[in-house]
Amino acid sequence: VGQLFMCGFHGQQVDEQITRLIQDYHVGGVIYFRRNVESVEQLTRLSAELQSLAAKSSELPLMISVDQEGGMVARIDKDGITRVPGSMALGATGHPDYTYQCARILGAELKRIGIDMNLAPVVDVNNNVLNPVIGVRSYGENAENVAVHGAAAIAGYQSSGIAATAKHFPGHGDTAVDSHLGMVTVPHEWQRLEQVELRPFRRAIEAGVDAIMTAHVIFPAIEPEPIPATLSRNV
Repeated sequence: VGQLFMCGFHGQQVDEQITRLIQDYHVGGVIYFRRNVESVEQLTRLSAELQSLAAKSSELPLMISVDQEGGMVARIDKDGITRVPGSMALGATGHPDYTYQCARILGAELKRIGIDMNLAPVVDVNNNVLNPVIGVRSYGENAENVAVHGAAAIAGYQSSGIAATAKHFPGHGDTAVDSHLGMVTVPHEWQRLEQVELRPFRRAIEAGVDAIMTAHVIFPAIEPEPIPATLSRNV
């Protein structure tokens, strides 16, 4: 059961909290936030120490992950890692190869730090100007453009040995509430969802994306119960 969980912790070095999660509960993964980062060198040591700790109680290595989308969402913002442009800037270039190269470079750097999985790219379509949480994290307002750049990013990360994660399924773009803070509904019918929201995710799956992150958003066209996508068997 522990392998199904990815947990965070508060320190910049191995402490009692993460030791207990790994040795007693056998968690499958660890996620880094800015609170865990002092420097690239420190984070590299931390990754090695966490894997060594896991090896004492399991034959399975940890999956170490981070949200390093580029642009405004970069948990590791220190010397020694490239500051790649945000998704909207890359989407605006009209050159998916730029997106691929940025992801490939960033993926290689994350791999050297001991990270296995990037919680990126965002493949939500930015089609609501009031959206407080997606915005420039999206490749743009055109679903096909988002799909193309998302697939390019996935190829770049995974060519460097980093598991990519398409998010936030089935689509968090057309919302006006931050789902970290409140519950929100995307009310569109199935036909519209297929044309817009789901299109980049289909392309991501075709591109062989390793993981998909669900959204804490209600989709009544898919799930009749008032529960978010993350808890919906239908979704």
